[in-house]
Amino acid sequence: MSSDAPATHTSKMHASLVIALLLALSAGTATAKSAAIPLEGRRVMVLGDSITNGGAYVSYIEYYLQKNNPGKKYDIISIGLSSETVSGLSEKDHPFPRPCVHERLGRALDKVKPELVAACYGMNDGIYHPQSPERMDAFKMGAQKLIDLSKEKGVKHVILVTPPPFDPIPVSKKLYKDDQTNYSYKHPYYKYAGVLEDYSKWITSLKQDGVSAVDFNTPLTEYLAEKRKTDPGFKFSGDGIHPSKAGHLMMAQVFLKGIGTEIDFGELEAEAKKINADPMFKLIAARRKLRSGGWLAYVGYTRGKTVKKDSISDVQAKVADLQKQIDALKK
Repeated sequence: MSSDAPATHTSKMHASLVIALLLALSAGTATAKSAAIPLEGRRVMVLGDSITNGGAYVSYIEYYLQKNNPGKKYDIISIGLSSETVSGLSEKDHPFPRPCVHERLGRALDKVKPELVAACYGMNDGIYHPQSPERMDAFKMGAQKLIDLSKEKGVKHVILVTPPPFDPIPVSKKLYKDDQTNYSYKHPYYKYAGVLEDYSKWITSLKQDGVSAVDFNTPLTEYLAEKRKTDPGFKFSGDGIHPSKAGHLMMAQVFLKGIGTEIDFGELEAEAKKINADPMFKLIAARRKLRSGGWLAYVGYTRGKTVKKDSISDVQAKVADLQKQIDALKK
């Protein structure tokens, strides 16, 4: 940005816009019977693709919850798997068939035994092609199957999370236009953002008991557009797919607002810098990463090759030790 004064003014205006969006989301995406969805004292399983496998937004969620509620207990197991879909689709140019969550979902539900499931899919589900009725139906059917099996296995509440936006600007030289066919994550369709918007609109339109939606797509898209009015080079992602730390932080804030959690958030970039320097966050992020990797392998998955671990006890012991260190910082 070239001028401090306009930048500060824009930042304040945008902060108000984001808060308004978040409040609208939290009011509009939860079911009528459950406007607020408490996480404390419940085992929560988070599913998703590489964005969830990277997991920074889950670490930020845990940080906010533990920092703001030091006397409460949270039990979040995040087992996102890179390349995964809920639709079962895969592009020809992918080095191996994309894993589908339904290959491992039953095992995950049986082993983790969550009361609440949050699932963030969509980025890979359009396989980086233009929209088609077949791919749209595959996404819808896959998401509904996830809901149905979760409920069948005793899950009390399912939160479907829309994919964050695809940003074509960072990968503009790699995009394929309408007259090309071999679309993939290496060469996405230049209007792929619209495909993800379609998925997001469908998710947020669902009206089912015990099912809520949290919309990452709309507020992140709005934030990008607002920031680029004064900073055309601003981006949330280096590859158009995976959000930056600031992007993950905003996703965490949107998620918490979307489930009715009352937390005050600071300006995004400044907040990210402050949190990332906090020793408590570093411990929480290390704990989340350790727990995620351990449970992911314990549940088992196939991603080019099959990975399976027979025990989770060693990981749980290390996780418990990290939690003791986190608890010590709360005092």
